[in-house]
Amino acid sequence: MEKHDAGRSLLKSDRWDEWRKSETDQKKKLPNPPLQKPAPPGATLIDLVAPEALAVGNMPFIEAVRRRQTHRSYTADPLSLEELSFLLWATQGVRQVSPGQSTLRTVPSGGARHPFETYVFANRVTGLEPALYRYLPLDHKLCFLRAHPDMAAQVASACNHEFAGRSAVTFMWTAIPYRTEWRYAFVAHKLILLDAGHLCQNLYLAATAIGGGMCAIGAYSQSRLDQFLDVDGRDEFAVYAAPVGKVKAGEA
Repeated sequence: MEKHDAGRSLLKSDRWDEWRKSETDQKKKLPNPPLQKPAPPGATLIDLVAPEALAVGNMPFIEAVRRRQTHRSYTADPLSLEELSFLLWATQGVRQVSPGQSTLRTVPSGGARHPFETYVFANRVTGLEPALYRYLPLDHKLCFLRAHPDMAAQVASACNHEFAGRSAVTFMWTAIPYRTEWRYAFVAHKLILLDAGHLCQNLYLAATAIGGGMCAIGAYSQSRLDQFLDVDGRDEFAVYAAPVGKVKAGEA
């Protein structure tokens, strides 16, 4: 059907020969875009538990795969800061920064471009003020952005799902497309979509490994979520959301 042709074309892999012959910004030797969005000047930064010190998430991989499922209901139990540290590291943790200004992380990304920024609404995390934060993967820290007494309702509205405001933590990912476009130009956007699936599946497995559950949300409100995250909707915009919380024993 013609009305679906544009979307189907995006999913196809038929422009690589054209890309190889094209003048990408990388080939033009334009500056590599920053690997991480900087923290606002004077922002409060919160140390997370270092990856090598993590003692959570030790469920055998095969068991995590067996138990992985979507959960939209969560208990009132909070996550610990160590558990949140684990979830953040499992989805965007940096293992190595290469001399060519790219990163190797805990998830794959086309050309190691890693176009995402991770925002979290920490609703119930021990030791954290309920607020919106952004993960700084190069530093393994949280950057405090803002707090509001009605933030749970704002998150639920922006994500188009009430349970997004009732979770312990809601992850919200944005894409900065130019990180991938710099190298891959017009084929970048399929890679970004594939990369989003990689990081979200890691969150599913990591949440399961700490006795939790989650639900990936693609049907968020683009305008409301972009506005909530204070991004411009062009050079950075929301692409995915995922509430996470503890679930009843036997359901994890």
